[in-house]
Amino acid sequence: MQGMDHGGMDHGAMPGMQGGSRAGPATNAPAPQSPSPAQKTYRPPDLRPSRDYPRNPDGSIPIPGVGMAMADNDVNYMVLFDQLEYVRAHGRNGMAWDAQAWFGRDYDKIWFKSEGEQIKGAIDGRVEGLWSHAFAAFWDWQLGVRHDFGQSPSRQWLAFGVQGTAPYWFDVEATGYAGPGGRSAVRLKTEYTFRLSQVTFLSPELEANAYGKSDPARGIASGLSDVSLGLRLRYEIRREVAPYIGVAWTRKLGNTADLSRRAGEYVSERQVVAGVRIWF
Repeated sequence: MQGMDHGGMDHGAMPGMQGGSRAGPATNAPAPQSPSPAQKTYRPPDLRPSRDYPRNPDGSIPIPGVGMAMADNDVNYMVLFDQLEYVRAHGRNGMAWDAQAWFGRDYDKIWFKSEGEQIKGAIDGRVEGLWSHAFAAFWDWQLGVRHDFGQSPSRQWLAFGVQGTAPYWFDVEATGYAGPGGRSAVRLKTEYTFRLSQVTFLSPELEANAYGKSDPARGIASGLSDVSLGLRLRYEIRREVAPYIGVAWTRKLGNTADLSRRAGEYVSERQVVAGVRIWF
């Protein structure tokens, strides 16, 4: 038994226990291994925006599009036939129009406006040429000339006024006129559009004219001379083309109404209209 004990101890059956030290470090222990991927600490990716942007010489970051033409520098234009219609009133048929066109930049434009009617071959209308300058959001000053033409003697005017969109989206035109011989006039026009659907619109309109001096040759007396109301329902086949139907009512007032009675003309007139609104 003594030999077996000695043999067992000599062959080092228990490595690391030789020399009588049980707590001593193992001299031949394997090197520590790196942790497996599953044991590594998770670090989320850095999603912060990079600060390595290309920069201008002054340190600012360049903005795409600098050097390109800005939209407010472009010259734009529009032609609008707001009313191009057939008119029927008191057995009289004819045509009427209300058109305007402009071209220019955001702050300064040239406007052309024309409005009138041809009933039984008799034409009565006016045309205006105006310079327009924006002085506030949605509002322009306008200055130019007006020419009245038709069966009555023609008249020329200096025109000045404002045009724009009032709160709640009322389109407004207020224009004063001065002519030779001390003639003067004021015209107010406003329109509102109700959107009934994506393609259907209802537009009421009001217009009033007043004159500072009588002009019997044109059937006009001083004071508030006439008021017109209109209501038109249009359907947009596409945004640029919209046929419509409607009604219009005109009433002459004061001394202008007296001049119409003496001439055998209607003082009040109701019209049924059908036409198309076109712009490009």
